[in-house]
Amino acid sequence: MTPDDLTTEAGPGPGGTPPGPPSEHSAPSAQEATLPAELAAAATALFGDRLDLAAGYAELLATDGVVRGLIGPREAPRIWDRHLLNCAAVAERIPEGASVIDVGSGAGLPGLVLAIARPDLNVVLVEPLARRTSFLVETVERLGLARMVRVFRGRADEAATGASGVGPFTADVVTARAVAPLDRLATWSLPLVVRGGRLLALKGSSALDEIAEHAGAVAKLGGGEPTVQLCGTGLLDPPTTVVEIVRERVVRPPGAKVASKRARGGRKRAR
Repeated sequence: MTPDDLTTEAGPGPGGTPPGPPSEHSAPSAQEATLPAELAAAATALFGDRLDLAAGYAELLATDGVVRGLIGPREAPRIWDRHLLNCAAVAERIPEGASVIDVGSGAGLPGLVLAIARPDLNVVLVEPLARRTSFLVETVERLGLARMVRVFRGRADEAATGASGVGPFTADVVTARAVAPLDRLATWSLPLVVRGGRLLALKGSSALDEIAEHAGAVAKLGGGEPTVQLCGTGLLDPPTTVVEIVRERVVRPPGAKVASKRARGGRKRAR
């Protein structure tokens, strides 16, 4: 993975929001990323023999991630329970050998966590902002994940249409965490999902309210009825709340008419 794999810089939009100011936490400690003893059993169950790799990622988040403003300083001591385990639990909803696109990946949550937990997956991290994509590229290289993880610098709609000159991409599963309300998220993400594939949106207590409010919009975009799935039950307290949407119909994504000739040449899988 090299910076040459990245598209041209894109501003805020589908799949990303502007980062906050650089952190003033100038000397974060790797000790803050230590796995708490009470979470060891859950971490072992979710990461298996790749637990050391997950620990290396946790250290990068707690140090470089904080310095570069991708993780708040107060989040460093909670990286395992609030971020890594919360994201890794979603792997139970992903079929063996699936292709995955992570929209608005930020610091790699959940896409990079899933790549660590599941070496059978092929993952594309979609992120429009330069500071974040630089961190992702460097982290993928340092963790030795370049064969299974690619970083796409651009917005979700650019990834779906190939308008940036790279792609278009589709995948069996599209993931997103804290990106946007369900209607906007579906607009950006469902065009990336193959027919019969699924969107997995990590949500909190608002999940049922969002479904009630936006199920109609999701249906117009070709999505099936959204359902709530609890991941990591018996391992995590609370388990991870995921809104799952199957793409039942193919609806032309916004911007498809103006996609480049290369994009119109045919869709390819994000592998």
